[in-house]
Amino acid sequence: MSKKDYYEVLGINRDASDDEIKKAYRKLAMKHHPDRNPDNPKAEEHFKEAKEAYETLSDTQKRAAYDQYGHAAFEAGGMGGGSPFGAGGAGAQGFDFSDIFGDIFGGGRSGGGRSNVQRGADLRYNLEITLEQAARGTETQIRVPTMDECETCHGSGAKPGTSPVTCTTCGGHGQVRMQQGFFSIQQPCPRCHGNGKMIASPCKPCSGSGRIKKHKTLSVKIPPGVDNDDRIRLSGEGEHGVNGGPSGDLYVVIQVKAHAVFQRDHNDLHCEMPISFSTAALGGEIEIPTLDGKASIKIPPESQSGKVFRLRGKGIKGVRSATYGDLHCHVIVETPVNLTERQKELLREFEGINDLNSGHHNPRAKSWMNKVKDFFGQ
Repeated sequence: MSKKDYYEVLGINRDASDDEIKKAYRKLAMKHHPDRNPDNPKAEEHFKEAKEAYETLSDTQKRAAYDQYGHAAFEAGGMGGGSPFGAGGAGAQGFDFSDIFGDIFGGGRSGGGRSNVQRGADLRYNLEITLEQAARGTETQIRVPTMDECETCHGSGAKPGTSPVTCTTCGGHGQVRMQQGFFSIQQPCPRCHGNGKMIASPCKPCSGSGRIKKHKTLSVKIPPGVDNDDRIRLSGEGEHGVNGGPSGDLYVVIQVKAHAVFQRDHNDLHCEMPISFSTAALGGEIEIPTLDGKASIKIPPESQSGKVFRLRGKGIKGVRSATYGDLHCHVIVETPVNLTERQKELLREFEGINDLNSGHHNPRAKSWMNKVKDFFGQ
């Protein structure tokens, strides 16, 4: 066996932690294992080097001796008192990999059966509310489907009067060991699925699962200012735990319905307000809706379509905000429809007068036409 520095073999620093040593060895063992490299004799050599380094550095006493005396600590008569491959070690074929690869293959060393106490699953409930409810807050009730403990067997899964028995396949350990070449793999028992127990007489209401589907009604308080995808956590209101495990949580996810008048942008509100042609040209005062009632705004003469008027503090106060947003009113000049003959006559007369001095009355149209002429080089 090559006497390379063990730290260099594993590619770690001399102050590496136990977890770093284990991680480095696992990586090298997976890479150079003879089963994975049947046609590469050097791979087995590298595998043995890594294994020797790991067995030394993972043992606190051997590592201390190696740090002080190097390889001499394990030579005959040395300070270490014997080879790292002595009675306490193992060859390549006899080495137990369950401690190294247990998290990969689903197992690990255990003195007894695997605990089957499990926390209940978290649940999600999508709750749709109105914009007014989101702005002011509300309290509502929801009906949630969930898996709860079976009242007949009290979660054991066994028929009343009977009890689960020890699994005959794994002997109650919940795990079985399988040999695959050089690997000794520990995995959940296929018969009891890792519980270590079997149910000979299943409970009829829950079919042996220990849980049944139920619905429960919960009261949910919605704080003012919530927005789309905000979550409200109801602790312990998720699915019931398995074998005495804690219940999961219920997450109520907010969805705000589209509003007929307002569109929300964070804490601001936007709305469109149609105004007549005469109001836009001559000015006037109009009423607009807000979440708190009506408000008035003055339209200055010669206002153009799309002009925005802002009402401060008429928006929404967000959950994490100290102030209210604003309401932005976008005025839209509305073209009249269903005109009478008299109205058409007056508009033609107005248009004729307007054509005499169109540049003065239609500054935007004149500016646009000048840009068009420049574009075509006229």
